[in-house]
Amino acid sequence: MRVIFMGTPVFSVPVLEALVKAGHEVACVYSQPPRPAGRGKQPRPSPVHQRALDLGLEVRTPVSLKDPDAQAVLAALEADVAVVVAYGLLLPQAVLDAPARGCLNIHASLLPRWRGAAPIHRAIMAGDAETGVCIMQMEAGLDTGPVLLRATTPIGAEETTATLHDRLSGMGAGLIVEALARLDQLTPEPQPETGVTYAAKIDKSEARVDWQQPASQVDRQIRGLSPFPGAWSMVGEMRVKLLESHLAAGEGAPGTVLLHPLRVVCGDGAVVLTRLQRAGKGAQDAQEFLRGAGWAAGTVLT
Repeated sequence: MRVIFMGTPVFSVPVLEALVKAGHEVACVYSQPPRPAGRGKQPRPSPVHQRALDLGLEVRTPVSLKDPDAQAVLAALEADVAVVVAYGLLLPQAVLDAPARGCLNIHASLLPRWRGAAPIHRAIMAGDAETGVCIMQMEAGLDTGPVLLRATTPIGAEETTATLHDRLSGMGAGLIVEALARLDQLTPEPQPETGVTYAAKIDKSEARVDWQQPASQVDRQIRGLSPFPGAWSMVGEMRVKLLESHLAAGEGAPGTVLLHPLRVVCGDGAVVLTRLQRAGKGAQDAQEFLRGAGWAAGTVLT
């Protein structure tokens, strides 16, 4: 098919690569404009933008698609379909209607659960047992369109957003290739009205750990916010990101460090911390971290 691809972050890159490998003609790639990055704050193309250039594809980076001229330029591509995954811009109805077969979105949840911006984080933080990927026909509402295909995957007891992100990205790449190959045979299924939840964008205010909470909640917070923005706590003046964890037994005042293995007491139970990061340092496993941080049993995190 003749495809318009619309995506921006790392999550979207395997999808673009899969479309090219499957032999589809990518007429143009749309991505968010370059953003200042690095120490020099120089404009840097998005991961999708850079990969598209590597593949020799045309790239467009409009600030908005609300302008009629921008919409006309897109429509002039005369695409069969647009594939959209984590693009980051709202698509006006004129854009949704431009491709002959419409716009297909790859969404990293089992719709209608976790519509919105942060479905991977929210699934882990809520303690969901499974999640997945849906191929959805796009319409004007936020992730409300009918679903063409879906695939599920369990969420492991020590799963982080980082590991689940990568698995779902690969699943989405495979599923969209299947969807395009079977597009004439697939029946769109309207989403049920029951079970709708919204995955609000992660706010940094959610990242500080409250050790009075049960260990199950603290553990999900740590794993769901890893690697970004990263759950964190203080030891005196030292701010520490907590990147990997699992549940454990432990008793004492909430926030108290126990050793062998490195654990922190919660309001109910404890969590083992297996990967941490001090400000200005790289991420370290627990043993390496303890050698540098000098924590002893009884150290208190706040």
